[in-house]
Amino acid sequence: MAITRRFMLKAVGALPLAAGHFVPAAFAQTALADSKAADIPPILFVHGNGDYAALWMTTLWRMESNGVPQERMFALNFTDPLARADDKVALLNRSSTEDQRRELATAVAELKKRTGASRVALVGSSRGGNSIRNLIKNGGAADISHAVLCGTPNHGVYDSDDNLGFEFNGRGPFLRSLNEGDSEVTAGVAFLTLRSDGLDKFAQADGRFVGKPGTPTGITTDGPALKGATNLVLGALDHRETAFHPRAFREIFKFIAGREPDRVAISPETQVRLSGIVTATPGGVPTNRPVQNATVEVYRVAPDSGERMGEVIHKSLTGADGRWGPAVVEPNWSLEIVLASVDQPTTHIYRSPFPRSSDVVHLRAARPLGPTDAGAGAVVILSRPRGYFGLPRDVLLFDGKEPGDVKSGVPTDAVTTLRLPAAEVGRPVVGLFNEERIVARTWPTAENRIAVAELTY
Repeated sequence: MAITRRFMLKAVGALPLAAGHFVPAAFAQTALADSKAADIPPILFVHGNGDYAALWMTTLWRMESNGVPQERMFALNFTDPLARADDKVALLNRSSTEDQRRELATAVAELKKRTGASRVALVGSSRGGNSIRNLIKNGGAADISHAVLCGTPNHGVYDSDDNLGFEFNGRGPFLRSLNEGDSEVTAGVAFLTLRSDGLDKFAQADGRFVGKPGTPTGITTDGPALKGATNLVLGALDHRETAFHPRAFREIFKFIAGREPDRVAISPETQVRLSGIVTATPGGVPTNRPVQNATVEVYRVAPDSGERMGEVIHKSLTGADGRWGPAVVEPNWSLEIVLASVDQPTTHIYRSPFPRSSDVVHLRAARPLGPTDAGAGAVVILSRPRGYFGLPRDVLLFDGKEPGDVKSGVPTDAVTTLRLPAAEVGRPVVGLFNEERIVARTWPTAENRIAVAELTY
């Protein structure tokens, strides 16, 4: 049964949801289904605070590589992914816990309808776990078979009498309602929590990572664990990696499927189709609201120089739904994706090869050029959406040097910025993170252009 337009509009507030190229705009892609996958419930992936469905791309690929059919997976885009300062006080382009519960409930209902399944599994990163627990606790338990909570601040990022309306305050009414009783899980649903062994910036005893340096948070590294759940410590992973790292994938798959995955590596496809949604950041606030009349161009580039190889491969002008694509590429091509939209910097996004198709290649313009960029002829950003840069844990070199703007210790930084003089516009810049290497080209800030080398892993 095809996904209806009504489904897409309901699930994300007039946005087409993430994504598979065989089904219009809604579900992730699949390899040929293994017979063992037939017993796995449909899986709905829920992103975290300020994020979007694109972060689940590598997880979807790993699921597909283990035979999970694309039509039985779904990655949700919350319309306004950022939490409010006070959950009960409306704030433009931000969402309440109730907003998220409603959107998630709609997505669950439509996934059940599409697949014919009586129950679905939910996997959430960070704030996405709050939404999952809220749905299950408040009327949705009968629809859910499994709940996997990855780095979710289940007891808050701090426990304080200050700002009790904050969603992430462990002493506030929202989390107290979820955690009351002898058990912190709901009977009839299998719960798994995944957490870091000390490197989650939102599970720290000192408040410096949540804007309260020197103040005890009342939270420990065990904060994401729940009484009554299966609670696993994954080692030296950071906050985001507890959801998107291969180590996390193994536990997510094993818990839902009831067996070990056949593989963790991503199996490449012979031909790759890429598409997604261009989303807005009004006033610097990340949303998943679509951007109309944005231009997206895709080029193949040389992996060692970032230079374009031939003419444009694909060009799209987004409509009211913000959707671009599909671009047809090969699984070994390095790419440059150019995003141009009104009143935003033209953003040149350099990507490693995409081994598989994806309909969640969602795009946001780079942040505007600001005072810190004054005098720079070119600005290049190295971005890691699915994790943080950990020093000295990781190998991180940007233009041949370890960046000075990445803090050591608990990983907290997902971007690092390089500013170069005008004389160096047009030259290649290498970003190296562990085994992934991306070469970007520099573009002139005088033309309101920024280059972003976006890591996949």
